[in-house]
Amino acid sequence: MQRAVFFDRDGVINREMGDYVTQKEDFHLLPDAIDCIKLAHKNGFKVILITNQGGIDKKLYDEKILNEIHQVLINECVKNGTTIDDIFYCRHHPTIGNCLCRKPNSLMLEKAIAKYHLNPSHCIMIGDHQRDIDAALKAGVLGLLVQPNKPKLHLLNEQINALLSK
Repeated sequence: MQRAVFFDRDGVINREMGDYVTQKEDFHLLPDAIDCIKLAHKNGFKVILITNQGGIDKKLYDEKILNEIHQVLINECVKNGTTIDDIFYCRHHPTIGNCLCRKPNSLMLEKAIAKYHLNPSHCIMIGDHQRDIDAALKAGVLGLLVQPNKPKLHLLNEQINALLSK
């Protein structure tokens, strides 16, 4: 079985603006995002983005724009010699309807675990909200709560080393 680091997007990979990122020009990678992705890959972890994107349900942007935003991330990864293995997103917003994929529910994580034959106990979810950690725990994954927009490379390194030493 394989292992993965799951990353929330806004506030963990890119700057949390306090509102939706509705265009690629507003998508700004955090300074240590690429280094975190590289660290995960270097240690044999898949890198998977797990992100709520309720702005689609609210008609603030569409999936075409979301794909353009994610392409900015993918291009930066490639430019820096790394990759994102997959992206799972929930397009639903709780004011419009309930779903099982939106964090704090765990369906996005569960789908990734099944698709890549991951061992949940050898995976880490990095998020900046309790809903990210709750989703991780429901899926049997270690949750690492970080402050939005703050460096997280040292915390990720500690957790990866702890998992690898088991």
